[in-house]
Amino acid sequence: MKLLIQLFVKTCVETVNLTGMVILVGFLLGMLRNCSLINFQRGLGSGAVMVTGFIGVPVHELSHGIAALLFGHRITAIKLLQKPDANGVMGYVEHSYNQSSIYQQVGNFFIGIAPIFGGIACMIALMHVIIPQTYSNFINILMGNIHLETINKSTVTGMLYSYIGLVKSIFSAENFQNPYFYIFLFISICISSHISLSLADIKGASIGLTAIFFILLILNIFGLSKYIQEINLIKYNMVITSFLVIAVIFSMITFLVSLFFAALKS
Repeated sequence: MKLLIQLFVKTCVETVNLTGMVILVGFLLGMLRNCSLINFQRGLGSGAVMVTGFIGVPVHELSHGIAALLFGHRITAIKLLQKPDANGVMGYVEHSYNQSSIYQQVGNFFIGIAPIFGGIACMIALMHVIIPQTYSNFINILMGNIHLETINKSTVTGMLYSYIGLVKSIFSAENFQNPYFYIFLFISICISSHISLSLADIKGASIGLTAIFFILLILNIFGLSKYIQEINLIKYNMVITSFLVIAVIFSMITFLVSLFFAALKS
């Protein structure tokens, strides 16, 4: 019994190491999105959600669709944008898969979280084209995090300062003089307004997460966990965090902008 408990705990820790940061940031993005949309609707009216949704929702749904195809799922229906229905749904991707396929089962997790990384990829691509100096600063931060070997107070402090520097780089005087920067800012706000996961996304991702857990459990039962341990989880989580921070930064910017409009209305 003790051995079973140890295997269970070990598997839980490994699952959290692999997916915990994405799940945590996903919930944070969800809270910021909900607050931002409430503020936008309060300040600009109910039509505000369609203004951001015109760009943000197609990016969200296309991310699901691309991930579904990559994991061998069959897309049965897709709607990139519609007026919010009774449940507030502005788009959807319906897909089916072979439940006996482990690969497709695990794929549910990545399909569920795809809008986070799809949105981040779009914002980074825009950054590269429109504000290349800021993009270079982000790449430097990413490369620095890849070489981290341990996590301690000094490394965490260094990361925080680097991300503060990234925010300053985004809102530099040079960028404000660039007319295309405002286009970048608007599109990024639209994307970040719809980057978080819906209840349906979370439900789908949980199916894949369960599959990941049982795969790790089987590996541990058969003593194959050494292959998991060969992955440098610190570097993995630092790289994942570097990308997720982009989503958090722009979701925070979106929230602050929404507060401004809500304050004007009041």
